[in-house]
Amino acid sequence: MKRVLLHSTFWLVYLLQDTVLEFVWMGPALKNIPENVQFWLAFKAAVAAVVPKMLFTYYVLYVAIKQVIQGMLKLHLVILQVIAAAIITIIFYRVVFVYYINPVIYAGVLKERPLFHILGVLLAVMDTGFVSGIAITLKLLRIQLAAREREKNLIKEKLEAELLFLRNQTNPHFLFNTLNNIYALARKRSEHTAEVVMRLSKLLRFILYGSKRNVITIADELKVLDDYIALEKMRYERLTIHFHREIDDPTNKIAPLLLLPFVENAFKHGASESRFDSFIRIDVQLRQGRLTFKIENTKEDNTTAEIRDNIGLRNVRRQLELMYNEYDLQLQNEPGTFSVQLFINLTSYAQV
Repeated sequence: MKRVLLHSTFWLVYLLQDTVLEFVWMGPALKNIPENVQFWLAFKAAVAAVVPKMLFTYYVLYVAIKQVIQGMLKLHLVILQVIAAAIITIIFYRVVFVYYINPVIYAGVLKERPLFHILGVLLAVMDTGFVSGIAITLKLLRIQLAAREREKNLIKEKLEAELLFLRNQTNPHFLFNTLNNIYALARKRSEHTAEVVMRLSKLLRFILYGSKRNVITIADELKVLDDYIALEKMRYERLTIHFHREIDDPTNKIAPLLLLPFVENAFKHGASESRFDSFIRIDVQLRQGRLTFKIENTKEDNTTAEIRDNIGLRNVRRQLELMYNEYDLQLQNEPGTFSVQLFINLTSYAQV
């Protein structure tokens, strides 16, 4: 229905302007006829002349262009068909003028000219080319815009699929680490084993359902970190954890499970590999949608070798690229300590 309305509007507008041109063009030859009658004659002439133009235009729009886009015929064959259609249209156009418009509508006011008079043929070419050119241009523009929209949607779907893959890759990574913790506690026959399983079930419930959302509140993200830290603390006796937070608006949104891999790494490559007293310091600040996350942990070796991203860090980097326009991630490997500093403008969420 919308397409019919658009096409009808196009041809009505064209008929109006063609009627005005015909009225002005024929005015001197019809000066003895009242202007309202002149306008009516011009309108009837425009309606008669539009028939061959419409036929040619719709042939190009719905046959020739379709053949080119779908590859139904080779391009040179399509061009030959269009040329043949144009020739037929010009002949039809001249027949309408010579045998109907001039003798019937204008009652032979115009000087009689042969069917293939050079000026008449040139006028037919320009008249037909003008309206069909506009219609074809609009059609090609619409096709191009539709193609861009499809491309945009495909890119969006691809990025969403990649983001989902990254999150699904992070989830089992977290699960394996936690199962290792339970295994260690079970071997010690620890009284905390049941509590760890209960906390793990809560985290898994969030991972299965909460992490499927595009964004969660910063309060929910910090609750996940609290639960994970509580799980890990049961394993280590000589570990000191400082978790400082300053949040001006806990309802601010953040991509789910974005901070968890950094905390996992601090335990896995810090506390779990340390034979002596160790610490993990976490600082989270959120002011007016700008999040600063810092985490530092001790490590056994004193090397300052180049940092190699593991699965967790690599996934976080890619998620940041996909989800935020404004962020900064810095990793520092110092003698005895490893630290991460992450800045995110949460208002720059890209909405993949």
